[in-house]
Amino acid sequence: MTNIVLNVIVLVVLVVVSWRVLRRLRPGPLVWTAVVMCVLTLVFDTLMISADLYVYDPDKILGVYLWGAPLEDFAYALAAALGMPVLWTALGARGRDRAADDRAVPGRASGGRADEGAR
Repeated sequence: MTNIVLNVIVLVVLVVVSWRVLRRLRPGPLVWTAVVMCVLTLVFDTLMISADLYVYDPDKILGVYLWGAPLEDFAYALAAALGMPVLWTALGARGRDRAADDRAVPGRASGGRADEGAR
């Protein structure tokens, strides 16, 4: 399996799993984040490849390079640009729900046990 096939599979799975949260997020910040991440990938991958820090197996990549970075490397930037806001939103919602539950129970302070103050 080539890297591009693996990257496409991972990105498709990420979008499918994250779709409920992704559709609630504003697209503008996601697009700008993806652009910034891809530009950083372009610059730093090119520098690291030209410094011979790592090389790619030619049989595993398409051979399409942007500046000096293989096309496949940009999938990681896209996955981070999509995955991190989804995790932030999902975990933040879970934290807000937990805090609301704590406020609803008398004598309970955020995440603590009700009898902790009695010690």
